[in-house]
Amino acid sequence: MNENQVNQSNLLDATDCLEAIGVFRGWKNFLFVVMILALLLTQTSFWLVNTGYIPADEQEVKSDTGVSTEKIVEKSTNEEQAQPIKALLSQSATESNEPNKASADTSAKMPTEEVESQEDKKPLFGTTFERLSGLLDFVNAVLILAAVLYCLTMLFSLKISLLGRLGGINHICRAFFLSLVMLILLLPWQTVFGHIVLGEIYTPGELVKWLDNKTSGFETVLFYLRFTGYWLLILLLLFLSQLRSSRWARAILRRLEII
Repeated sequence: MNENQVNQSNLLDATDCLEAIGVFRGWKNFLFVVMILALLLTQTSFWLVNTGYIPADEQEVKSDTGVSTEKIVEKSTNEEQAQPIKALLSQSATESNEPNKASADTSAKMPTEEVESQEDKKPLFGTTFERLSGLLDFVNAVLILAAVLYCLTMLFSLKISLLGRLGGINHICRAFFLSLVMLILLLPWQTVFGHIVLGEIYTPGELVKWLDNKTSGFETVLFYLRFTGYWLLILLLLFLSQLRSSRWARAILRRLEII
């Protein structure tokens, strides 16, 4: 009788652990999908700003275009004033200045056409940088919360496996460690420690600074490693953690002869 009671209690404990594992597996998969969508949105936002479909800062762009047009007009007026002098030095004094005025008029029209072509370029789907920065801040908050909950879900799954002696400890330990490393690399440590330690999550202001500093070839390589290579590393760690956790679940089911 005692052996039967022990077997029944062990069976009840195993079923309870399996029910708990089913709950954590569901939340783990849901958080995995949320993190994938958030990472895709952050990378899409980066490429939209980097390729110029959404200007980095509309106010700065407008001021830059205003200064550039004034400079172009000044240059054109200087050219208008310089052309008659060059014509007097190179040609005789009897020649008229009508061709020079015509060329000056054409040179004055060219900057206005360039400014009109720049004004015709509009952001993608009318999205401004302010809206994109607001969306990016929201996605970053969701990504941090989902990553923390994902890592805690792995920790609780590890504890259930140890207490219930369900097996697959190797896989769940690796999955938890990978998720922990992913969480550490994901957090925006640059807001606390400056440029000493960088996290994968970036702010809109940081993206604008990196765009302005992208001048030489080496800085361009660092730029893409920061915003694309780092992102690929986080995505790889997330997929490896999810793969290890799925192997852990299969090992438990095989040990209990359910599959």
